[in-house]
Amino acid sequence: MPSLHAVDTKHDKPFEAAFIMAGAMLTLPLMDAAAKFLALNEAMAPGSITFLRFALQTLICVPILIAAGGISALRPNNWSYNLLRGILIGCASALFFISVKYVPIADAIAIFFVEPFILTALSALILGEKVGWRRWLAIAVGFIGALMVIQPNLVRFGLVSLLPLGTATLFAFYLILNRVLAARDTSLVMQYSAGVGGVIALGFAMAVGSALGVTDLTWTPPGSTLAVVLLLAIGLISTFGHLLVVTAFRHAPASLLAPFQYFEIISAVAIGFLIFDEFPSLSKWLGIAIIIGSGLFILWREQRNKAKL
Repeated sequence: MPSLHAVDTKHDKPFEAAFIMAGAMLTLPLMDAAAKFLALNEAMAPGSITFLRFALQTLICVPILIAAGGISALRPNNWSYNLLRGILIGCASALFFISVKYVPIADAIAIFFVEPFILTALSALILGEKVGWRRWLAIAVGFIGALMVIQPNLVRFGLVSLLPLGTATLFAFYLILNRVLAARDTSLVMQYSAGVGGVIALGFAMAVGSALGVTDLTWTPPGSTLAVVLLLAIGLISTFGHLLVVTAFRHAPASLLAPFQYFEIISAVAIGFLIFDEFPSLSKWLGIAIIIGSGLFILWREQRNKAKL
């Protein structure tokens, strides 16, 4: 099992990685919008949507890998960590898809924006990346901004509005493993194995959910052609978007890429407004601005420190 501190930095390309990460973040909210539409208009349980997302992701990757390298190409260098990645992103996606069923997409993503701060902290604790007191202060300020977004949602929607916090924590650990494994497996192998882990995690979650009568974690197959088309779109977007994320983490430190996740709010607000008539209130915009400002400060400090070297 590889050491979590054993990260290859020889092939880092920070500018290219940042550009790729920004592209991924602008694309991924399309998947959230499709999931929200399926939950509200097609009566599909978020657990089923998430399960099918990872099943489709796996099915997309398998023939490409076999065509490129035969059956042996389906075997990652480290199954345990890659499956753990899949379980983490599977559970994170399920929590987020449940949350966007009830909470506006932009609000859910804004709450999820505590993730770059969690990621920065984990990059210091697990990967040994240096994090100074100014960055810790930015993390604290960003969390205050997140609380400004959470508070009205907590009053209106209840505890379901806290689910993006769970998503943020799980996703941060997932990204840490991306950085660790990027030098050991190709991006496509990592996507395939994450799909397998996601299917396992969601299959178990739905079995438990069905037994306990948790409606959001039950099996509901697509009931229309539109539902099938949207599910295929979710599978393609998730595969493509996370291939970009894995590629970005192959070429830049986790703490540098973390702030670029804020690009999600651009497409999230636009999609929420155009499709679901959702738009953040002034107080939520203030919280979002604080979160983004804190993340940009982290990025600015990172660039300034590199310039001194």
